[in-house]
Amino acid sequence: MFDTNIGMLDRVLRVVIGLALISGFWLMPEAGWRWAFWLGAIPALSGLLGWCPAYRLLGWSTRDDGSARA
Repeated sequence: MFDTNIGMLDRVLRVVIGLALISGFWLMPEAGWRWAFWLGAIPALSGLLGWCPAYRLLGWSTRDDGSARA
């Protein structure tokens, strides 16, 4: 379905950063803009799936072998 274009280190960092952003939703309940913390779902999901649409458009890959695979 999607070509894997994210390496393991990149995937781990995306998931950690995404979950940290999402946790802000509960850590700052009084903030009127706290809905913005849910934007952390984007890096978290791309890290879990191993696929980044921006990398695809730019032809980039952080996989260890430097190539994309199915």
